[in-house]
Amino acid sequence: MTFTSRIKEEISKSDANENEKICELSGFIRFSASIKDSIIITLENASVARRIYTDIKEIFGIRPKITIRNQRRFRIKQIYILELKEKMEHIIEFLNIMDGKKKILPNEFFLTNEEEKIAYLKGTFLAVGTINDPATSGYHLEIVVDMNREAVFLCNLFRELNIQAKHLKRNSKYMVYIKNAEVIGDIIKMFKAVNSYFYFEDIRIYRDHKNMVNRLNNCEIANQEKAISTGLKQLDDIKYLKDQDLYSLLDESTKIVLEYREKYPESSLKELSDIISMETDYKIGKSGVNHHFIKVKNLIKKHKEKDEN
Repeated sequence: MTFTSRIKEEISKSDANENEKICELSGFIRFSASIKDSIIITLENASVARRIYTDIKEIFGIRPKITIRNQRRFRIKQIYILELKEKMEHIIEFLNIMDGKKKILPNEFFLTNEEEKIAYLKGTFLAVGTINDPATSGYHLEIVVDMNREAVFLCNLFRELNIQAKHLKRNSKYMVYIKNAEVIGDIIKMFKAVNSYFYFEDIRIYRDHKNMVNRLNNCEIANQEKAISTGLKQLDDIKYLKDQDLYSLLDESTKIVLEYREKYPESSLKELSDIISMETDYKIGKSGVNHHFIKVKNLIKKHKEKDEN
């Protein structure tokens, strides 16, 4: 079972009041049903099929005709087909799906509060939504619809719930999508799929921690490489001083720093200052060590300029 199927199964078993069921049905039938001489809903998830069947029976007092077929594409799986002919016109008008023969989108009088908007999005997700399994791929929620105005409507509906969603055209359809891991987790929780939410968050936290450790390791390696590079350059400066008989011009404190640099060529300036402070009477910090090497560079610079003149 895919992660999306697990979420949908959990959503289909969650509690909802009558108004939420109506909004959920509206979103589901609006985006998944074929509406011609009858309302035909095709589903692959048995739990979702049971949810839709039960809601229709409870709200409209009718029993949809249900057909179960075995699909043999790559693997055998059951397809559930619900068909509604009785009270069809009343249902699509009551659920704010069609005006005459034209499909419409819910207006502000149909979705009056936050709970109903969430229920509508929940029904839409049950119909045409997917969420990638965070254990096997990146974070991605998408809802695929037929028309641009439907995608814009869903983005606006998400925005009213303080959720930023984007949309784009993909082939002949339109995709509403979200890639922010934290936001996707909030949506799963909002849809009352608690177990799926905990699974998603566990993996998200693990991956975030792993990425943080990798960044720290990379930073540490970069710092270590920088320290080694700096140490090698400083050793070259010390060699130059000695080759040019300039070493004797240095004061005793600078000579101590250079002596310890030769002993610990791979140490950072901070590590070098700590070693000098522990092993000698000369207490010095990182900036102090750096100051001595600036003096060395200035001495070398003056000597080179003098030679050129």
